[in-house]
Amino acid sequence: MATLDDVRAIAAGLPGSEERATTGGVAWFVRRKPFAWECHPWPSIPADVREIVATELVVGVKIADRVDALALREMLPDVFLPATTAWGEPKVAFRMAGIEPDHLAELVTEAWRAQAPKYLQREFDDAAG
Repeated sequence: MATLDDVRAIAAGLPGSEERATTGGVAWFVRRKPFAWECHPWPSIPADVREIVATELVVGVKIADRVDALALREMLPDVFLPATTAWGEPKVAFRMAGIEPDHLAELVTEAWRAQAPKYLQREFDDAAG
């Protein structure tokens, strides 16, 4: 099962990434914009989703496009939760127990790209070769 330490390790390799403790747990930011976060069962979340978030480790990530978020939810409905709140859309929340390591790395990196300025994206791409 993937853990927050896995997210932490991926985020650590992304330029400008910063981890912060928030009222809802841990979150990762780039230039003060959140790109990944630990989900908590806030009252504003629909009851069925809130029950899952209360009993499992769930992480949310920023997504560049609403269509991509819908596709992920349809492709793996047992992993990706239905919409949580309207705040921060487009985004997806997923069960860490069901996510594959490569997919986790892709989700966190793409979430970072959705929030990172172009110069940090170029820095990352140049370092990757």
